[in-house]
Amino acid sequence: MKPLHRHLVNTSRKVLCTAALAASLTTAAVVTNPSTADAGESEPTPDSPQATDRGDARLDLPGEVADPQVPAGQAAPEGASGIPATALDAYHRAEVSVAAALPGCKLPWQLLAGIGRVESVHASGYGLKADGYTEKPIRGPRLDGNGFAEVRDTDKGEFDADAVYDRAVGPMQFIPSTWATWGADGNGDAKRDPNNIYDAALGAGLYLCAGDRDLSVAAKLDAAVLSYNNSREYVNTVLGYMRQYQTGGVGEVPNPPAGNYPTETPGTQPGYQAPAKNTPKPTPTPTPTPTPTPTPTPEKPKPTAPHLNGLSVLGGPGLTAEVGAAFAEVPRVKVVLSDGKPAAGQKVVFAVEGDTTGGTAFPKAPTDSLVAVADAEGIASAPGLTAGPKDGTFTLRVSATDTTGRLTASFEGKVTPKPVADRLARPDGAQPLEAVAGTGIKDITVLATAAGKAVEGTETFAELVVKGADGVWVPVDPATAKSPYFKDEAGKKTFRLPLLKSGADGKIVLPELFTDADLPAGTYSLRLTTPQKVTLILDIKITAPVTPAPTPAK
Repeated sequence: MKPLHRHLVNTSRKVLCTAALAASLTTAAVVTNPSTADAGESEPTPDSPQATDRGDARLDLPGEVADPQVPAGQAAPEGASGIPATALDAYHRAEVSVAAALPGCKLPWQLLAGIGRVESVHASGYGLKADGYTEKPIRGPRLDGNGFAEVRDTDKGEFDADAVYDRAVGPMQFIPSTWATWGADGNGDAKRDPNNIYDAALGAGLYLCAGDRDLSVAAKLDAAVLSYNNSREYVNTVLGYMRQYQTGGVGEVPNPPAGNYPTETPGTQPGYQAPAKNTPKPTPTPTPTPTPTPTPTPEKPKPTAPHLNGLSVLGGPGLTAEVGAAFAEVPRVKVVLSDGKPAAGQKVVFAVEGDTTGGTAFPKAPTDSLVAVADAEGIASAPGLTAGPKDGTFTLRVSATDTTGRLTASFEGKVTPKPVADRLARPDGAQPLEAVAGTGIKDITVLATAAGKAVEGTETFAELVVKGADGVWVPVDPATAKSPYFKDEAGKKTFRLPLLKSGADGKIVLPELFTDADLPAGTYSLRLTTPQKVTLILDIKITAPVTPAPTPAK
């Protein structure tokens, strides 16, 4: 088994056009900064540090934050679970990236979502931002052996701000020593930070897939989750959420803002119970207090800054180019804020989806997507989009995300076949093809056109021909021919040339045509033919050398 980082690099090119799930930032970040671990050689077990009792970092959230309602109008089934936009994107992207590196693992993004729900409620209440970081750090209890496992410091406080003992950190609650092995870059910023949900989701996916696990096998799935937390209750709860997301549907909701919520009552890490979906809480036992004090509803913090409020396509929504050509129209969008001002500096993602053209792409990796930054006018553009090698269609999905959610728009793209030449001719004003026997003819030029316009890339086969007794043109016999000829790469005579292509100006320039000094004077014929059977016969006039008059004897 080769190291994972090399495996990631070797396989990345095969899957970068997995379109729909790569619609923000880029999964290619993973393969340019892969995990240091080798999944094929190291399989975490329930005895691994990550599986120890490490406490709970979840906040005691009100129901509307812990289980938000999917906004009306979304294409999600009734009763679908709501997951914050950035968290949902991170889980999707991690699934795509792990599938690129370890296709045999069959990691479902819903498993990552189940772990994220149990570990930190998808970072809810901590102020999850569009870049994957949180406004407030997510840290579990100090692992000093007092109620939880004892884990001495391994990261010098780099991730958990504790230089004596470790703490589980980030949305997926990695112990720093585990992160040292499985840390990954999930958002392409050249960092590996467990406090970033893109990095943490990818690291968790690689960790769960360790040892060539196939998570479609129930026993392997069970072992993987136990290696993340050695608790049967934990496994049941994670898998419960996973199946809830798989069967009940999921909708994207805005990233919830940070709030002053307390952490849940400390307890041992086992003991999670997956709540039944849409099941009302039991009625509390009445107390003798005649006028019970109602629990105050936490006031939602008011937005402190304008948020994304509009994403619109500039120009037409359609893009058209010929096979292999760059799109003349550069896709552009405008993003604006809720106060009506341009969203200058906003990152905007252009991603090719549903591609049937064999690879419509941008010039730099990742070829199926491009991250642009809006200028002072709020305009973001995606230059360099080039049509794939065959005709077809695609969608260029555009998205912009901030803490309040994600906006999307799209361009519909079409790649058309290159025009096929319907005529071969000598350019206007071209001189007749004439030579004296023993000399050659250079720069024989032919023009390929379609409907009067030059056609690039027209292939033409050239050969010397003679007209048979039945009036049909046939190739000269190489063994007996007395005819002009070309030379092959070895300098030997040849009466045929392989396919030559026309340039951007539609011109095909043939190599020099040679003649022997004893070639009889007369008219010879050169035939050019395209694969579509468009044909041109060129006459070549050969004259005899002029014999100098003898000098009279004195």
